[in-house]
Amino acid sequence: MKEKQDKSLAKVNREKLEPACNERTYVPVTDIYEKDDAILVRCDMPGVTQDQVDIHLDNDELEITGKQAMNTPEGYDLLIGEYGTGVFRRKFSIPQLIDREKIRARLHNGVLDIELPKAEQAKPRKIAVTSVG
Repeated sequence: MKEKQDKSLAKVNREKLEPACNERTYVPVTDIYEKDDAILVRCDMPGVTQDQVDIHLDNDELEITGKQAMNTPEGYDLLIGEYGTGVFRRKFSIPQLIDREKIRARLHNGVLDIELPKAEQAKPRKIAVTSVG
């Protein structure tokens, strides 16, 4: 009997670490913009709250994850549920010339903006031409 308890405890611990198999995974619709000094990544992530967003930049890979939750209004029971919930997940290759210390992210009305400032050596500059002689 103790053996059964140990197996069930191990299963519970794994479930906490691994995403549920029945959880839907969505690819967020994304636009990427560029200007002289920064790159902006804009993702639609409806139903995701700030505390459910996870952004990682590892070497040249940017990974964005956001989890939606079903929010049933207090005092109500769900009769018909058509709104799908799940996890938004997307990965991008990002140039190495990003100033990693100045990256900023903002979530507003279901839209996630990640600003990736360019490092000084990546910014365009005008080169002066001199004449010889």
